[in-house]
Amino acid sequence: MTPEQAASLMDAVPMALVLIGRDERVIAANKVSQGLFGNNLEGRHYITVLRQPAVLDCVERALKAGETTEKQFPSRDATRDTTYQVIATPVRTEIVRGALLSLEDITHVQEATQMRRDFVANVSHELRTPLTALLGFIETLRGPARDDPAAQERFLEIMAREAERMNRLIHDLLSLSRVEAEERMRPTDMVDLASLLTSASTTLGQTAADHGVELSLTGVEESLQVPGDADQLLQVFTNLIENAIKYGGGRAEVNVSVSERDPALRGPAVRVEVKDDGDGIDPLQLPRLTERFYRVDSHRSREIGGTGLGLAIVKHIVNRHRGRLRIESTQGQGSRFVVILPAPE
Repeated sequence: MTPEQAASLMDAVPMALVLIGRDERVIAANKVSQGLFGNNLEGRHYITVLRQPAVLDCVERALKAGETTEKQFPSRDATRDTTYQVIATPVRTEIVRGALLSLEDITHVQEATQMRRDFVANVSHELRTPLTALLGFIETLRGPARDDPAAQERFLEIMAREAERMNRLIHDLLSLSRVEAEERMRPTDMVDLASLLTSASTTLGQTAADHGVELSLTGVEESLQVPGDADQLLQVFTNLIENAIKYGGGRAEVNVSVSERDPALRGPAVRVEVKDDGDGIDPLQLPRLTERFYRVDSHRSREIGGTGLGLAIVKHIVNRHRGRLRIESTQGQGSRFVVILPAPE
């Protein structure tokens, strides 16, 4: 087999492959490996091609000790950090003797593992605080406050609030899990968007009044039919409107508006905008708002009952509906959350 034939065969493999002979020179390399190490690799000594100590060690052991060696090594290109799984396997055939080096990009596996770790750590942290408070109050009620009705009433109120906080967190976690499980299943039922927005605004009317916020709704005079899951879309708009009320600042105005055209999607689309005139959000924080458990102001969010999962749930629901979520904000001038949903032709 000629080097050209070997390279042609290796090109069919969707990972970087480098075939190294007993003379420690590259016999053949596929196109994926050329993207990593450059062109014209054939004939060069493998040390001048690979250079990474972890990779060189694998090749050396495969060539000299005849051992299959496996390692991971991190790399960095112009855009991101990357992790490769490296395997060097001895090759002993009648045609070729040497080592075959394979490099597989496992960055997505590493990122998924890190996401799971972060998720468990965040959930543990969110539950630990109210649990610690509950255990402390229970101990106090059993001891110093055993015969103090006033203290008992005060502590029981705080305990109820902390228990409700845990209940909200568990509810949001279950909701997020369900939304993620259904994200690839595009809804086909037709729902009236105007009716959903009216329902969400009516439900939150008292909340707006309690916060001194004037809530207005425009563009829902006529039915607006879109394909969607009614319960999930109601959850999206309820979350966005409630956030605008609670985070927009006291004595503010929250406006919910609908328009039937938006150029963001290729076909017909409906645009729903939730705007407040509160303090606004630092532009540097906007890209992270839909991350799980990310909060602009952690203390304030917990004080008003936020779990840090609301916008993550919104993002997944909008993705399931093949829509777009846009967030715009200027500090001191309020925020604008825009949901763009595809509409029937």
